[in-house]
Amino acid sequence: MDMNVPTRTLDFDHAKFPPLRNTLLLDSVQGRPLSRFPVWAMRQAGRYLEEFKASREGVPFFDFCHMPEKCCEVTLQPIRRFDFDASIIFSDIIVLPQVMGMEVELLPKVGPSFTTPLETEADLDGLVTELGDSLDKVYDAIFLTRHRLNGVVPLIGFTGGPWTLATYMIEGSSPGKCTKTKQWVFQRPDAFRRLIDMLAELIATHLANQITAGAQLVQVFESNLGELASEEFEEFILPALLRIAESVKQKHPSVPTAIFPRGCHFCFEALAKSKFDVISVDWTHQLKDVRARVGEQVTLQGNLEPCALYGPDELIRARTEKMLAQAGSTRHIANLGWGMLPDHDPEKLQVFVEAVHAFEIK
Repeated sequence: MDMNVPTRTLDFDHAKFPPLRNTLLLDSVQGRPLSRFPVWAMRQAGRYLEEFKASREGVPFFDFCHMPEKCCEVTLQPIRRFDFDASIIFSDIIVLPQVMGMEVELLPKVGPSFTTPLETEADLDGLVTELGDSLDKVYDAIFLTRHRLNGVVPLIGFTGGPWTLATYMIEGSSPGKCTKTKQWVFQRPDAFRRLIDMLAELIATHLANQITAGAQLVQVFESNLGELASEEFEEFILPALLRIAESVKQKHPSVPTAIFPRGCHFCFEALAKSKFDVISVDWTHQLKDVRARVGEQVTLQGNLEPCALYGPDELIRARTEKMLAQAGSTRHIANLGWGMLPDHDPEKLQVFVEAVHAFEIK
């Protein structure tokens, strides 16, 4: 992998990046014929890898997220170990609330903890609404990684979705049932809509900047969407998601966008009509049912139950084959239905990857 990397600039020429040698992921998004399904894993750079833990040792998590060399290194670690068809930049969804001025620390067994969560509409007045240069180190990491991948696989960028980020900012930690956030929805809907609009603008800018820096696909993680009712989704969140996808496409029309609406059983049809090219499907769905709902013009991604990786190799192979048998012949990206867990055995992930490789597309 190339160690000679030019200096990043937000008006760089994409043609200067190394040519992409593995196009399976982008072929799937475009509906091209596939020799096999592309495969990667959400949270593939993470604590289940010993080399990741060694890289992270002694460095506060959110400091780490702004260290391009280290983020590049841990992004490349799973690419060296597994025969994946995509890499995803190491970062975190919480970097956007931090940019907005909220203080966050990572607590053991708790996760992100906000020192002062949002409580009233007046708290919105103090939030920063421009990115400025606050995430330049994240973009440096993307630029660096794109070069050091040397075209082996495409690079994915990401961010949290407006609902998911709002739940963290209001609940103050892992959102659970999002009851405080729903109080905003039902008691002060105008204030909540104002927050969602602020987040949507920053999210769209952050995604576009990641593409400019070298990301070849970007994904929005709406990880807590399953806690929202359909009425509130349609009123508050769907319009914001549509604006985000539209904004990114206006700036980068040829770069695919993906959405992961985890736990949401009523949103597929609306998202399939949006500017999102890929819908990531969690493990609570049958792929054939989702495909019947969204049609043939959108790529689906997923959706092996992540905890299946705790099982024996034969079970992982059988469940992977069953999943892929529902995927059709194109427009599918093999993945988990959520991310890798800290106590997953890397060898089990290898079994999953090999099972995807072995599957013959009919």
